[in-house]
Amino acid sequence: MSEIKHEYSEKGGAFVYYLGELKMAEMVYVKVNDRKIIIDHTEVDPSLKGKGVGKELLWELVQWVRLNEIKVIPLCPFAHATFNRMKEWQDVLE
Repeated sequence: MSEIKHEYSEKGGAFVYYLGELKMAEMVYVKVNDRKIIIDHTEVDPSLKGKGVGKELLWELVQWVRLNEIKVIPLCPFAHATFNRMKEWQDVLE
């Protein structure tokens, strides 16, 4: 069974995709302040490439930042490219 968990600290966090107990993918962000984050890294296990896991992680992040009125700077190439394709998510961009 797979699930996405939001793991966070004072300095940042990650949306992590687990397959059972195995950490298979993550999208890492750092906090600029209480209202702004930078997505700096996305990594997906090669066995899941092309299956939409990265996009699922970004969707979870988008929902979280909308709920918390946080703006996003996508420095990660994957997140940046996905935001360019997903116009309906661009409201969260800084």
